[in-house]
Amino acid sequence: MNSKIRTGVVAVFAVAALVSGCATDSSSNSVYSTGQAQREQTVRYGVVEGVRDVMIQGGQTGAGTLAGGAIGGVAAGSLIGSGNGSVAAGILGAVLGGIAGSAAENKVNQRRALEITVRLENGEMRAITQEADELFRPGDQVRLLTAGGVTRVTH
Repeated sequence: MNSKIRTGVVAVFAVAALVSGCATDSSSNSVYSTGQAQREQTVRYGVVEGVRDVMIQGGQTGAGTLAGGAIGGVAAGSLIGSGNGSVAAGILGAVLGGIAGSAAENKVNQRRALEITVRLENGEMRAITQEADELFRPGDQVRLLTAGGVTRVTH
């Protein structure tokens, strides 16, 4: 097998392995982890006072930077020049690939969310941020479900 093809195949598998570790936890009001299931929650009622679109940014694992750098380095180094030129192209490809990979990971880890401000029945105000998987409008009657420091807003 040609060494360029072999290197490309190895790079593809490395990227697949790294990207599989990029999954982020959900901030949806409809998704419960195994540890959250069958746990008692405190329920409070209130009215939505305001809703604001926000983004939830997941943490950077570095997988995007590593994968992009590996692909960029291998691609540029094996396709451009020979000898010292190939090494220089590989280094530049790795740097540019790492920057692109980091930006891609950052974008993948962003999720559209809502900051929901609720006036509870006792008059207190609460603001909860969660994924935008349910529509909320000012005046909506809602429930706040709280357990273990996590609060969800639902209808």
